Amino acid sequence: MADRLHFLNTGPSDCIIIESDGRFAMVDAAEDSDFPPEKPHLNYKGYEEEVLAYLLENCRGENGRVTLDFVVGTHAHSDHIGGFDTVIAHPEVDVLRAYLKVYDESNIFIFERLRWDNREVYEQMSGALEEKNVPVISEFDEEKIRFGNFDITFFNGINRKRRFPFGENINSVVMLLEKGPTRLVLAGDLNYKDGDERRIAEKIGKVNLLKPGHHGYFGSTSLFWARTLRPEICVVTNSGKRIYPDVRFKLRTVSGSRIYATQDENGVLVTVEDDGKLTVETDIMSGAK
Repeated sequence: MADRLHFLNTGPSDCIIIESDGRFAMVDAAEDSDFPPEKPHLNYKGYEEEVLAYLLENCRGENGRVTLDFVVGTHAHSDHIGGFDTVIAHPEVDVLRAYLKVYDESNIFIFERLRWDNREVYEQMSGALEEKNVPVISEFDEEKIRFGNFDITFFNGINRKRRFPFGENINSVVMLLEKGPTRLVLAGDLNYKDGDERRIAEKIGKVNLLKPGHHGYFGSTSLFWARTLRPEICVVTNSGKRIYPDVRFKLRTVSGSRIYATQDENGVLVTVEDDGKLTVETDIMSGAK
């Protein structure tokens, strides 16, 4: 059975499905359509229906249901965990466990606490998990698990005391997936503002594929990160025109990466072949309406 990563087209937001040996897991669930009524500036396009349509079309088991062995909420931003309450609550979806750190506002600067809906989306996801009695793992830094044919290691899986208040992105979970010699990194929204890229890069080293942090925006993908990981393939959860020039330069020139943008490609499917090679398919969401 296939070992694949499905990078869905959810605009400038994240939803990634891990498939291995007939089993499925989900990392983030894209932007949602909900927003607090007192924060109308957060009225973004949601992708809950597209995510559910893709799951129900492509990820059903022999029993006709979608079973997600685990879900990961990388951090408490709506463009990453906003859609989870809808996915978890769906009557044809079963979630066996969740990796979700407790949302901690003590390290978040005041503008983000007041203007964004971090706490709201965290509570929506937590509430949906509780409603369906899904076990939640809230501390999992450098924890290793076996999922199908992948060995998975979590980084940044605890809340750290920070020198200065930053945004929630610095708390983003990073995942390393390994199948034999082939290594893939999902960087969530990690950035280099408090040294996390350097700290984690030193533990990871060279990889074959990278989902760059924070959709390729400024503040992610430091020179050290690019030089250390040197991915052959990068899948950016965004449109290509929104990738910041310095990030594009580091990925293409420093790392020598081929870049795929999920919005331009209408989703990207990466298969890890048994010989370790990566094959890439695009336009995977034509039926997710």
